[in-house]
Amino acid sequence: MRVLGAFGLRVGDHPVPLPVDSRRLIAYLAVHPRPQPTAALAADLWAGVGPAAAARLLDEAVTGVDLPELLAADDRGRLHLADDVRVDLAEALLLVRGLSSAGLLRTVREIGCPQTDLLESDILPSWTAPWIAVERERFRQLRLSALEGLAGTLTAADRHDDAVAVARRAVATAPSRERSRRALVEALLAGGHVADALAEYEKFQQLLRNSVGATPDSELDRLLAPLDSGWPLGPGLHRPVQRWGVGMPGSHRPSQRGRRLAAGSPASGR
Repeated sequence: MRVLGAFGLRVGDHPVPLPVDSRRLIAYLAVHPRPQPTAALAADLWAGVGPAAAARLLDEAVTGVDLPELLAADDRGRLHLADDVRVDLAEALLLVRGLSSAGLLRTVREIGCPQTDLLESDILPSWTAPWIAVERERFRQLRLSALEGLAGTLTAADRHDDAVAVARRAVATAPSRERSRRALVEALLAGGHVADALAEYEKFQQLLRNSVGATPDSELDRLLAPLDSGWPLGPGLHRPVQRWGVGMPGSHRPSQRGRRLAAGSPASGR
């Protein structure tokens, strides 16, 4: 099942169409993987509708899921997706946790950059239902932080091209996010791409001027701040302060250390 970028449901290689309300129900359960009490589930999915009408709509949505192996209920009647349903969001969250592991630096040095395709899309970006907004933003922050952290780890492992590629994905998602831009600038500097780093800095400054009419002090300013001495980067700029173990060309880097529900079963427990 797919909820990142767009909704999709497949059994093997075959796409499965669903009625609109059934699709909303399945998407909700994919985004909220814990068993859901039916009353709260109906209230979220059909906000503004009375409890009795919402419960009826939920029953109809369950009936519209013509896949007995897709839905399940626990011993309290709470709905959830069956245990063997694969959801891309769940896999993406596992990847986020893996990218925060203590051994990631050694892993990328030995194996290279992990695949990050699952971290490049928001949860159902075209859907406007209130229930999805919080989870979408939460996942967005998680995936951006994971990409930024991975870029820093790749930079520390001297995999500069991979670091730049990962940081560019974060910047493409959130161009005005300073942490993403900083990860990209650091990766470019560590790889010796000084002109590109300065160009990214100028893009960020221009973006701020266009959006808020000012360029407030930032970590990027301090990263590229003029120093009394150091390697000149350009007019008024000198060698950046090293942070996060990012090594500049020629510099010394310190060493690192239920049960199944058949279609048509009552979902409300009434």
